[in-house]
This record gives sequence, C-alpha cells and structure tokens, in this order.
Amino acid sequence: MKSAGKVLSVLSLYTAGRNVWSPERAARQLSVSLATSYRYFNTLVACGMLERLQRNRYVLGPAIVELDKQVRAADPVLAIARPIMVRLLKRVRQPATVLLCRYFREQVMCIHEESNRPDEPVSSYERGARRPLFRGSTSKVILAHLPPRALSDLWQSHRREIVAAGLGSSYDEFKSALQEIRKDGVRVSAGEVDPGRIGISAPLFDAHGRIIGSLSIVLMSPRTNDAAVARLRTSVINAAREIERMRDAKGGRIASRKNKVSAKAPAKIPA
Repeated sequence: MKSAGKVLSVLSLYTAGRNVWSPERAARQLSVSLATSYRYFNTLVACGMLERLQRNRYVLGPAIVELDKQVRAADPVLAIARPIMVRLLKRVRQPATVLLCRYFREQVMCIHEESNRPDEPVSSYERGARRPLFRGSTSKVILAHLPPRALSDLWQSHRREIVAAGLGSSYDEFKSALQEIRKDGVRVSAGEVDPGRIGISAPLFDAHGRIIGSLSIVLMSPRTNDAAVARLRTSVINAAREIERMRDAKGGRIASRKNKVSAKAPAKIPA
C-alpha cells in the first residue's frame, strides 16, 4: 500500500493550472530519483491512468474518464440532488446555475452543476473545478461549519488569505465571523468569485451533523433584487434539507443533526 501510494502521488500533481507533466519535472516535485519517476509513469500508463502525448509529455488517461462515469453513477447524493437542483432552477427566469459542491483537501470542489442557459455561462464552477475555501458563498458556508480544530489549523496555515477575504484580522474575529454565518444558516455573497454574480448557498450535512458540502444558486446580480434574494434564500435552504432527508430515508437512517439552520432573510445583499 505504501508503494501504491507513492505511484498514485503522481496523479495529485495534475491540476487545472498544470495538466501536462514529464517524469523529470515530477521527480523534482516528488523528491524521487529519475528512474523511480519513470517507473511510476510507466505503471500509470499501463493501467490507463496516464497517456503519453510525446516522448516526455504525459496527460491524464482514459481510465480517469471511465472512473468519473462510475462515480457519477454510484454517488447516492448526486442521484438524489439532481432533480431537486432542476426544480430549484425552475424558480428563476433569469440566467442561473445551481451548484452541488463538497469539501475536499482544504478547498471546495464542484461535483455537479445545472444551468438554465448553457450558452450563457453564469458561473465558473464546473464538475471537478476546485475553488478557495475563503471566497464566495459556496465556500464560506462550508467553512463556517468545519470543526474547531480544522478552523484553528486553517488560521495557522492560511492567515493571510483569511484576512484578505475580510473574515477577520485575528483568530477571535475569524471565529466570530463564522459564527454569524452559522447563525444565519444561508450565505449570500456578491462578486467574490465571478464579477457581477450573486451566490446564495446553504450547507449540506451528513447523517451525523457533519458538514460535507453546500448547495448554491448563482445569479446575475444586475437582474436580481433584494426581494428575489430573500425568496431564493428560503428555496435554497429547503432544497438542501430535502436532499438530506431523502438521503437519510434511502439509507434507512434519520440524521441526528447537531447544527440547526434557519432561512432568515437579511435586509440587504452583502457587497
């Protein structure tokens, strides 16, 4: 298992910003010998996880596509959430996108999106895209419900980003800002990820009350007023709770929720 983990560490090098790697560059990044790096690459090519474009350039292979298809088919939350997301999308006439996201490696990853205007992009989120944990309603509503130990670690390792995101200049201020989000139950943000957009997000919990992700609707801000935001806040939180109820019913469990959230509407859209 230890050896397998080392081989698979090559896959973690591939990101949206760097989708082509060579064994030489990977050897330096992973601090292994060149011979070891070539062995890793050859192993991954043999099982279809990597594909060689040229002599020294490798990209992710077709086995990744096959695995993604299996993930989509097997994910119980995704199967439940899709029709609920479509119904939520029908509550607006303007261009909008509904996002289902999860917490992953101190970032937020989109696992599914539904849009009513596929030819008019509303959000830069798409399946597999990761975004920072400190910007946007989709991320902040997850951040606010992380356990204290995780928040303490995040403050120690990402203090500058937290301060830059306006979440407090001290750890006490950081905790206080997140407490307000938890108390409110829904996070609304404007232009934090995509300019000219409003995001309205609710947390998603597992059956034990632990945060696992968020459900969001993204709208074009010039076409959205405070009354529409207030109405959609309620719709988003209700949709998130419906996903949880259906998931727990399907699994034969009733969630023991520790976190109670509300759909109280704010007076103004936060800038």
